[in-house]
Parts: sequence; structure tokens; C-alpha cells
Amino acid sequence: MLEIRHLRSLVAIAESGKLVAAAERVNLSQSALSHQIKDIESHYDASLFERTRHGLRFTAAGERVLALGREVLAAVSAAERDVARLKGDTRGELRIVLECHTCFDWLMPVMDEFRRRWPEVEVDLVAGFHADPLRLLIDGKADVVIGSRPETKRNLHIAALFRFEILAVMANEHRLRSKRRLSAEDLRGETLITYPVPEPRIDLIRDVLEPAGIKLERRTAELTVAIMQLVASRRGIAALPNWGVKNYVDHDYVLAKRIGPAGLWSELYAVSMKSVASRPYFEDFVSIVRDTCAAQLDGIELL
Repeated sequence: MLEIRHLRSLVAIAESGKLVAAAERVNLSQSALSHQIKDIESHYDASLFERTRHGLRFTAAGERVLALGREVLAAVSAAERDVARLKGDTRGELRIVLECHTCFDWLMPVMDEFRRRWPEVEVDLVAGFHADPLRLLIDGKADVVIGSRPETKRNLHIAALFRFEILAVMANEHRLRSKRRLSAEDLRGETLITYPVPEPRIDLIRDVLEPAGIKLERRTAELTVAIMQLVASRRGIAALPNWGVKNYVDHDYVLAKRIGPAGLWSELYAVSMKSVASRPYFEDFVSIVRDTCAAQLDGIELL
């Protein structure tokens, strides 16, 4: 018998592309998820996947069942929202803090979809740069922080969103323009242009430069467009998420290079107090973020 849990697993596989990541997403062991796949294939007497060196690829039959899964799960989600409303008052607010400021590029359509689904909930951004965004959650001044995974989990609910690559951005005439990948040593002597956030929250500094014993002069700007203007004017280099620089690179305004042999990757999470995560609309907000970004952002991997 085909069940909703089977459909959730198929969607998780489609979005992650790998069995291990999909199993984690639906809170199963890899073995249990493999058994689910066999159950679905036995139910239809058809193979749903092809195994490739890049992961699982859906067959034509698999694509059809996946389409069914997405349709059914969307209907289930809509019904769950309606039941939540019938059970009681779902009015509330969702105040969002962005630790990753290039997230502005994709957050607007997320907020639009959330307002469509939950018109009774006030959704807003907590403006400005915050040295300790988690403190805003604890003090009740914000409801969710979109940023890196916090070190502590005490009283916090941590929802995984996606991982993305951070690219080094430089002027078209930069001395490193001919290199395919950059090392920490390549960056020695450069000026690093960043948002005005503490250095421990900057992946390039924390994960690449500090281990190599390299410290760069730093200059800050609050807006992505200002950072790009400084980079294009040869005032320094920047390190930004792939989605944040794509449009500038596509229009030949700047160059972008991978950092290190495997690239510099970071992960994004939605963090809230557990009391906020229990609200009927919070899980839907996380789902909207994941679905919207998977559809609109190239080069990300859902967690």
C-alpha cells in the first residue's frame, strides 16, 4: 500500500539527490529508506530509480509517482493549515533576522508565499546588522534567525535549509583573474570587503585564512551592491554566496573564483526558540524557504 510517508521519502530523494541526505531529512536510517523504496517499487512492480555515480536518478515511472507525491503533499499541507485554523486562533507574528544578508535576494518571494498561505500572521524583517542575533530570540525581539548553525542547542529549534558555495569575487582586471581556484596564500596582501559582522561569522576568515595564519586588511559595507562596486573598482575582494554574485558575474561586472580544491561551502539554518517552532505556521515557513530556494537558486544542496 502506498502511504504518505512513502511520498515524503520520494520528494526528499528528489530534492537531495542522495539516499543518505534524504534519509536524514525524513528521520530514517539509510537501510529503512532503502526498504521503503523497495516497498514502493514492489507496489507498482516497476523500477523508480537508476543508480548513477552522481546519485539516484528517477525513471519515467519514478517521475510520475514523484509528481503524484508533490501533488498529494501540497494538498495535505493545505488541509493541515485549514485544520489548524479550525482548531483555534492562528494569528501571530513571525519576525525574521538575517545573519546572511545576501538572503534578501530570495527572501522576498518566500515572504510573499507565506503571506498568501497565512494571511492572518504578521511577517516582518528585523532591520539592521546584529552582532548577536540569537540574543534577539532569547529576549523575545525576534522569532527566527536565518543563518549558520548555532553552537548551543539549549531551548533552540534548529531547522536545516540548504548548503551553498562561497565564491571569491574580484575585479575583472585582478592579478588572480587567470587562476581557476584560489588558496589562502593567493589572498595574502588583499583587502577583504565584508558586511559589518564579527570576524568569527565570516567563513573565509574562520575556515580558510585563520588556519593558514593569514590576516587581511578588512573594509565593510552594508549593502551587497556597495560591496560589488568596491570590488569592481579594485578596492579589494569579497567572499559571497554563489546566488548573491551570479547576476553580477553573468553581466561581466566582476569575476568569481572557487576557494580551495573542493570549494568553500557553508550551511544555512532557520533557528528559533522551541516555543516559536511549535506554532502551526513555523514548519510551513521552513518548507516554503526550502521549496522556493530549490526552485530558484542554482548550485545549492538541500539539507
